[in-house]
Amino acid sequence: MRVMIAVTHLLGTGHLARALTLARAFAAADNAVTIVSGGTSVGHFETTGLRFEQLPEVRSNGTDFTTLLDRDGQVASPAMLVARQQRLLAILRDVQPDILITELFPFGRRILRNEFIELLQAGRDMALQPVTLASVRDILAPPSKPSKVTFAEDLINRFYHGVLVHADPDVVRLDRSWPVSGSLERRLYYTGFVAPAPPADPPSRQAGVLVSAGGGNVGDKVFGAACDAARLLPDVAWCILISGPDERRTRFAAYAPKNVTIQAPRSDFRHLMATADVSVSMVGYNTVMDVLQTGVPAVLIPFDDGDEVEQGLRAQALIALRATSLIRQDVLDGASLAREVSALMTQSRRTPKADGMDGAAVTVKIAHRLHVERAK
Repeated sequence: MRVMIAVTHLLGTGHLARALTLARAFAAADNAVTIVSGGTSVGHFETTGLRFEQLPEVRSNGTDFTTLLDRDGQVASPAMLVARQQRLLAILRDVQPDILITELFPFGRRILRNEFIELLQAGRDMALQPVTLASVRDILAPPSKPSKVTFAEDLINRFYHGVLVHADPDVVRLDRSWPVSGSLERRLYYTGFVAPAPPADPPSRQAGVLVSAGGGNVGDKVFGAACDAARLLPDVAWCILISGPDERRTRFAAYAPKNVTIQAPRSDFRHLMATADVSVSMVGYNTVMDVLQTGVPAVLIPFDDGDEVEQGLRAQALIALRATSLIRQDVLDGASLAREVSALMTQSRRTPKADGMDGAAVTVKIAHRLHVERAK
């Protein structure tokens, strides 16, 4: 089958990472997969075996998701947005997908609604209409007003054959963060959590403390606190992975003590986590999957800028786990982080979570089944 996945990450890179995991699962099941990314280019993601199409890139203005910036940091022009839309539709016409997946939309990315709705309409107008599915993570940004709920549900009813919820319903259901009507509930398909296969045969060597904050330009407070904590724990090696331009890493390298290594994000991140004594990170979906799959003791620091609550909700669901602690950003400093890291370094690793982590493979089965059912 031909599969097309449309995704635009605006702040971090988690949405693209999860979409790529789905794409690889479809490709492994002998589908021809096209992934269309409208966010900033990310060099360290593996796309072998996929057709990867990059639209003219946009990003949010920090946590202001009502303003789109282009690659030069200028407000995205109407002409550029039209060019994105035209390119997206051209890819659809070329691919002629049997399965069309929109990542997050219509539960988010409303600022890009014009291009997504044009895509959905063009898909519905195809001679052989694709099975159309929305793909969402475990916890969404709760809607700030009823109109956002109505917007999403209206589009689901008009265009979609189902909503893929990438969570274990016994752990967290969509209604924890989003109002779910009876009509919407009937269209939900829980896939389990979406994560790559766990790192194979990780080395036994422990690598100190691994600090990360996702793939966007956030996390400066976490990185600064990690440098300060490292000064208080001089016998512990710290590796801090910082995304963004080289100047950002240079700035923190100048501030960090000698027991800290500053690096750009790495393709072997999951192996680094599997060998670390402690992970210090924000609480994005993909990082949490890595924490669960590796069993690494973890300090969780929810991203809460701009009234963001998604990561706080996810952290609350995780802190009951052994060898896990939570620090909110308003109390984060070197001393608080050093205390939590020291405490976790005395604890044994959790048993890596294996059940309910095959959401990508389950997604493929659901999509294929829906396609077969529609063809009857």
